Amino acid sequence: MSSEPRVASAERRQGVVDIDALTGIVRSVMPSCRGIEGLRRLTGGASQETWSFDVRVAEGPVPGLILRRAPGGAKGAAGADSRKLPLADEARLLGLAANAGIPVPKVLAVLAQDGPLGAGYLMTRIAGETIPRRFLREPRFAAARAGLARQCGEILARLHAIPREQLPRLRVAPAAIELEHYVRLHRSYGWPKPGFELAVRRLRERAPAGDLAPVLVHGDFRSGNLMVDERGVAAVLDWELAHVGDPMEDLGWICVNSWRFGEDAHPVGGFGSREDLFAGYEAAGGMPVDPARVRYWQVLGTLKWGVMCAGMLAVFRSGEDRSVERAAIGRRASETAIDLMRLMAGRD
Repeated sequence: MSSEPRVASAERRQGVVDIDALTGIVRSVMPSCRGIEGLRRLTGGASQETWSFDVRVAEGPVPGLILRRAPGGAKGAAGADSRKLPLADEARLLGLAANAGIPVPKVLAVLAQDGPLGAGYLMTRIAGETIPRRFLREPRFAAARAGLARQCGEILARLHAIPREQLPRLRVAPAAIELEHYVRLHRSYGWPKPGFELAVRRLRERAPAGDLAPVLVHGDFRSGNLMVDERGVAAVLDWELAHVGDPMEDLGWICVNSWRFGEDAHPVGGFGSREDLFAGYEAAGGMPVDPARVRYWQVLGTLKWGVMCAGMLAVFRSGEDRSVERAAIGRRASETAIDLMRLMAGRD
């Protein structure tokens, strides 16, 4: 018999999973486990690996679990992007969010960086739809869509109310810091974009007066990171960009045009109105919303996404990753330039 560790058949660029090691971890938190099956790498999420699998048990329903880990397991555990949370901190935030009444998966185990699977965590699998084009259009989600914007406001109010003393150590990033970070990235790519430069000048000139009390910010709260079922938001996903900052950042980010997927009549995620988003936020205990400040963050968020798209193309051009996905996302930088021009002209 070969001494080589067994691995999932769903191997992708960034690594494979040792099934024996994964089974042992599952058994440590679920003693009834008789083995695992159906292990597959989920699409989406270029910065972390997400694996789905089922657990065989002696009796009762078969639970579905999710493994989220650093790319390549142990070899990729020490990520180069210092702005992204360590996975242990990400798991801790999920626990705090659950305690605050925010729908999130339940974390079952946190994996050590020097363990056989590398840094990561194990969590429950929640049923729902994560592809925005489906829950924005399919009739079965019609009732959910009607209340989704208000529900998002309520979720963000609960998130922003989590006491800072409970948080792991997070970066603090008010508007000025966020803006200058993306300015440096944009200029490092050597791809002149006058629309971006005009937006930078306008954002510097019209920075919000004063700073609001900094709170926990999700950092990537948008339709693509929501799991939705027929009742509404089933789970908030992808917490790796969480930080401490301006609470209006999350409200502005979900209004960025790129997250509407063509549903332009609904500025909040392609499914709702700003009025419903703001009403839900304030009703759930959030501070009074400043629409002008939210709009500032929408403009900054649009620039941010444009720079991120340009970064995808930079990776493609360097030869580090020649995937079609990288190139296709890179082309979307031109869309954000158009969005910026419309926003600066007072149109949305």
